[in-house]
Amino acid sequence: MSDKPTIKVTQIGSPIGRTKDQRATLVGLGLNKRHRSRVLEDTPSVRGMINKVHHLIRVEPAK
Repeated sequence: MSDKPTIKVTQIGSPIGRTKDQRATLVGLGLNKRHRSRVLEDTPSVRGMINKVHHLIRVEPAK
């Protein structure tokens, strides 16, 4: 893995009843079911996606 900063994103909320763009953002982050996690690079575009669905995910530093 590269030496760029990374963050761990875990889905904690359901996309049921959410708007299509919020569902698409979760898919863009690589999440599709509750309690699934992904380790992503900490970039401005990823931060923007996180901002859009902040109420459906938990963000923590990657170990």
